[in-house]
Amino acid sequence: MVVTRFAPSPTGYLHIGGARTALYSWLYARKHGGKFLLRIEDTDRERSTDAAVKAIFEGLEWLGLGGDNPEPIYQTQRFGRYQEVADRLLAEGNAYRCYCTKPELDEMRAGQMARKEKPRYDGRCRHRKDAPAGAPSVIRFRNPEDGATVVPDLIKGDIVFQNAELDDLIIARTDGTPTYNFCVVVDDADMGITHVIRGDDHVNNTPRQINILNALGVKQPQYAHVPMILGSDGVKLSKRHGAVSVIEYRALGFLPEAMLNYLVRLGWSHGDKELFTRAEMIELFDITRVQKAAARFDIDKLVWINHEYLKRAEAPLVAPELRWHLERLGVSTAGGPPLEPVFLSQRERCKTLVEMSEKSRFFYQAPTAYNEKDAAKHFSPAAADLLELLVADLRVLPDWQPEPIHVAVHAVAEKRGLGLGAIAQPIRLAIAGMAISPPIDQTLALLGREASLARLTAAITHIRDPK
Repeated sequence: MVVTRFAPSPTGYLHIGGARTALYSWLYARKHGGKFLLRIEDTDRERSTDAAVKAIFEGLEWLGLGGDNPEPIYQTQRFGRYQEVADRLLAEGNAYRCYCTKPELDEMRAGQMARKEKPRYDGRCRHRKDAPAGAPSVIRFRNPEDGATVVPDLIKGDIVFQNAELDDLIIARTDGTPTYNFCVVVDDADMGITHVIRGDDHVNNTPRQINILNALGVKQPQYAHVPMILGSDGVKLSKRHGAVSVIEYRALGFLPEAMLNYLVRLGWSHGDKELFTRAEMIELFDITRVQKAAARFDIDKLVWINHEYLKRAEAPLVAPELRWHLERLGVSTAGGPPLEPVFLSQRERCKTLVEMSEKSRFFYQAPTAYNEKDAAKHFSPAAADLLELLVADLRVLPDWQPEPIHVAVHAVAEKRGLGLGAIAQPIRLAIAGMAISPPIDQTLALLGREASLARLTAAITHIRDPK
C-alpha cells in the first residue's frame, strides 16, 4: 500500500511551498488508494511553538488536507524510540561515540579550508580506543566510506552521491537528544512510508538518510523532490511578494478549492487544462510529470482561478466562507436575506470573497451615508419624485418577487418618458449607498419589502432635506 506523509516543522505558518507539498502527497496517496499521514517534526524546541502547530493544522483544515492517522505523530513524544535505535546502531557497529570538542572541530575545519578542502568531519573518532572516561560525546552514524549512494528521484531522475563526500552524521547530541535526519529515518521506517514527496532543499539530506535506512535493514521509500516556488520576479518567494502563509489567502478572499487548483498547477500540468475539480486532480495527478524547474507564483492567475470557481461553485458550499468574511467586517447576517441567493447575485462581478463581502454588506446593514460622487450625480429633486412614485407602487405590489418588481420599476420610468437608468441608479444608491449593485429586481426581492421601502423613503428624505 502507498503511504505518504507531510511532516512540517512547527517553526512558523503553513507556507505556499509546504501546502503544495502536502497537496502532492495527499493526491498521490488518494490516486493509489493509499494513506496520507501527518507528522510534526518538533525536535527544534527553541523555534517550535504551539501557535505554529495550530497555524499549520488550521491551514490544512481549510484546504481539506487532513491526515489519515487518528492523531498526528509528534517527534518530541518519541525520544525513547530514537534512543533505542541509536543504541542498536552502536551495538552493531554502525554508529560510534565522538568525543571531539568544539575547539578541536573548529581547528579541523580551519585546516581543511586553508587547504581548500570541503569542510567535513574527518572521522577521527571512528576507530578511537582511548575514549576519555566520563567525557561528553555525541553519537555519529558510521557512513560508508566507499562507493556511491544513488537517489532514484521520481522527478529529477537518478541523483548520485559519492559516499566519500558524506561525513559521519551526528544522530544524537551530547545531551542525548536526536537530530533531524536521524528522527526522519526512524519515523519513516516506523510509519511504513513508501513515498517521500518533499521540497528539493532536502536533496542533500536524502543520501545520508538512505544509508541509515540501509544500516537498519529497512527498505528505502521512493523519493520525489519538488522544486521551489519563486516570486513573479524569479526570486525566492517571500513576504515582499505578498502573503506567503496559506491561511492569509483565506483572509484575502480566496476559496480553498481555488487555492488547491492553483497549487496543483504550480509545476504540474495536464495538457492545456486549467481548472480541476478535486476528483479530477486525484484522477489525473502524476508525480513523475512535475517539472524539474522552479515554479513562479502569479497572484493574477490565482485571482482569475478564484473568479472562475466563484462563477461555478455551488452556493451552499460558499455561503459559510462568505459569512466568515462578512463577520470579519462586523456584519451579522441574522435577520437578513439567505446567503446563498446573495452569493448567486454577486458572483459574476466579484473576483474574491473580500470584494463580495464588501459589496454585499448593504444586504444586512442599511447605508448610513451615500457615496458623495454618486449622490451628486444621481440624487436630485427629479430623482426624489421618481422614488416617491415607485414607493407608492411597491407598497401595494401583491407579489414581492423579482419579475413584478421589475415591471413596477419600468412602469415608473415609462410614466415619465425616461430611460431605466434615470430611476435605476437612484434606487441603487438608496438601497446600497452606492450606484453599484446586482440587478435592481433581484436586489429588492432579496432585501424584502419592509427594508426596501424604508431605505427608499430614507433616501427621499435625504434628497428633500439633506443635513
